[in-house]
Amino acid sequence: MSAPSADPAPGFPADPSAPLLVLGRRTPLARSGTLFDGVPVHRLLAPVLRRLLEDSGLDPAQVSDVVVGNAVGAGGNLARLAALEAGLPLSVPGVTVDRQCGSGLDAVVLACRLARAGAGRAFLAGGAESISTAPVRGRRRADGGVDFYRRARFAPEHLGDPDMGAAAETVAREHGIGRARQDAYALRSHRRALAAADAGTFAGELVPVPGAHGPVGADNGPRRRLDAALLARFPAAFETGGTVTAGNSCPDADGAAAVLVTVPATARELGLRTGLAFRGAATVGVDPARLGLGAAVAARALLDEQGLAAGRLAAVEFNEAFAGQVLACADLLGLDEGTLNADGGALALGHAYGASGAVSVVRLLARAQALPAGSLLLAMISSAGGIGTAALFEKADLGPDRPSGPGPATAGR
Repeated sequence: MSAPSADPAPGFPADPSAPLLVLGRRTPLARSGTLFDGVPVHRLLAPVLRRLLEDSGLDPAQVSDVVVGNAVGAGGNLARLAALEAGLPLSVPGVTVDRQCGSGLDAVVLACRLARAGAGRAFLAGGAESISTAPVRGRRRADGGVDFYRRARFAPEHLGDPDMGAAAETVAREHGIGRARQDAYALRSHRRALAAADAGTFAGELVPVPGAHGPVGADNGPRRRLDAALLARFPAAFETGGTVTAGNSCPDADGAAAVLVTVPATARELGLRTGLAFRGAATVGVDPARLGLGAAVAARALLDEQGLAAGRLAAVEFNEAFAGQVLACADLLGLDEGTLNADGGALALGHAYGASGAVSVVRLLARAQALPAGSLLLAMISSAGGIGTAALFEKADLGPDRPSGPGPATAGR
């Protein structure tokens, strides 16, 4: 695999008026049924929205819209509900996006495109999921009874609609990703997440939230006692003789994440000095039976459109639903593993469905703090039904006379 270039991308983004991600925050991620058990999804998201406004100094009345991704909620309009819960003015609307696992990333992309189109100067965008409090789903029968079902259908019968684990087995098998490599990657994710937590790497992006048993201030997914021997003991979870196990698959999690998207003029007015400029995004469809590959196909389309090689990427965040899926996509793109999920990912932290894409963007903002202006950063995610989304950002510094950049999970002032 090619190593990332040490040289920044040439110049400021082609469009000097590119929307900027200037601040990102997230809740801790808690395995479903644990710390956030009983906490409704809007009460996970509202503290994140409030903190973004407090830390940025933005007048809440200046928020043009709140764009939020959600996958398994009760419907309605979570974005509006959370905005009101957060104390935003009644005049601020909200729109909720459902692209299943890609919802949070697609919400951020939508906000960037709205800003670029001149639809507003500042947006709060992200995702939230409370799997612990998700509603039970059922279909009404002709006799008035209800047939309950586990999940919605994502593809018609003639194409096949496999469960996520079965699809992950297909991807791992077809791309030659064996059990040992999957387990090693899963262990890497836990160890990196633990090292990051111990070093205080997540501290600047986390917003403590009241939980079922008191305030929650840290992720509870990473496992210190996990090692290669223990991972090897896990049985196949989805297919007899398969390679995908509970150990190399992500746990379900509750959590929320959001970013502040502004036009450059607003960022300068707030006194912000760094941000991530939105370079572009791609969303594609793939075979639903191989849905895990969607992110790689989307990323390849986006990089080709931008005329970039994967080796130019300084940081990549890819939701780790299954280790085999991540490794297959990394191989297809030629990603350097040093740039990929440097502080661990969902295999350790957990997958909060509609929030996970937004968590990836918050993580990119944090990682960008240590990168020079001009560095290129990629977020990507695969979604149920065979969909992939990828978004490209460039770190830039906001000079006094012209916009120049993006950055951190904590904005530079």
